[in-house]
Amino acid sequence: MMHDFLANNADELIKRCTAKVAKRPRRNATESQLRNGIPMFLSQLTRTLEAEQDAGSGAGVAISGASGGDHAKLSEMGVSAAAHGSALLALHYTVDQVVHDYGDLCQAITDLAVERDAPFTVDEFRTLNRCLDDAIADAVTEFSAQRDAFIAKQQSADVNERLGFTMHELRNSLSVAMMAAKAMEAGALSMTGATGAVLKRSHEAMKRLIADSLDEVRSRGTLQDPDRIFSLAAFIDEAREAAQLEADRRGNELAVPPVDPALGLEGNRDALLAALANVLNNALKFTRPHTRVSLTTRVAGERILIEVRDHCGGLPSGNAEKMFSPFTQRGEDKSGLGLGLAIARQSISADDGRLTVENFPGVGCAFTIDLPRRLLP
Repeated sequence: MMHDFLANNADELIKRCTAKVAKRPRRNATESQLRNGIPMFLSQLTRTLEAEQDAGSGAGVAISGASGGDHAKLSEMGVSAAAHGSALLALHYTVDQVVHDYGDLCQAITDLAVERDAPFTVDEFRTLNRCLDDAIADAVTEFSAQRDAFIAKQQSADVNERLGFTMHELRNSLSVAMMAAKAMEAGALSMTGATGAVLKRSHEAMKRLIADSLDEVRSRGTLQDPDRIFSLAAFIDEAREAAQLEADRRGNELAVPPVDPALGLEGNRDALLAALANVLNNALKFTRPHTRVSLTTRVAGERILIEVRDHCGGLPSGNAEKMFSPFTQRGEDKSGLGLGLAIARQSISADDGRLTVENFPGVGCAFTIDLPRRLLP
């Protein structure tokens, strides 16, 4: 009888299945995990066959379920198979690997039966096929449901992050525009002056952000901005003009030494300018009252290093890298979303750059933007 054969050779069948699973690529299960799932199914299959042998073909349904499965109420075998499918998803397996787990057992039973000349009846093979069919269906169904739920959750998180990034950049540009407008109103300044230029650039930045967001919605893809070479000196000067308004509002000094006019950068100028603005805003936000924030540049081989140094008092031990995680805020000022440095690092990385921070306990922080050096044509 098949149930006697399975019971007497359970260890050998499990050993063969485990060996097959371990040989397949991209299988990261532990030895303990390889012993679960299929061994339980084998035990339930044996009990099903034994029940049907003792009490007829319908006696095993309570254990293994009817042919075709029951989506309203899983059998004992169905519950185990569903748990097995969920566990395989957690191990980053694919649907075909879930199916192969049960196929391995079927092959192991067939091979061993041939080797030991063990005859099975047609009804026993029918029960074996029914149990395998239902177990595979339940395992794959649960695997797919859990995978779809995970993908939906991840997509929702990605959409929220992109939306948060866009809103953060819009708010930054709006804030600069409002400060420029107030400064012009207070000093009766002309739109043709430097502050008027800051106001116009802020409006243009908001216009670009909105246009880019609309383009992304229309194309359902990620925009690919063509790289171009631009003046480092003009880039730093534009960042300084916008940050100076915030420094004046907070009563801090912003020190920006002259930049070599022959130096250039290559990349998405708007995204890199927004990244530098985020780093400057962060420094001005957390530096101590009436202290200095410096914006300096230097050449290091084939790289340009842009450094923003503040006097925030330094960071607690181990907190440096956490600053670059989305929605992470430090200090008592919770006026932002905690996205500025995350956006900055993402934008800089997109142009073969790096954004790092060095902590000086008791003094402050130095943020360094490292980008490829280019010479202006």
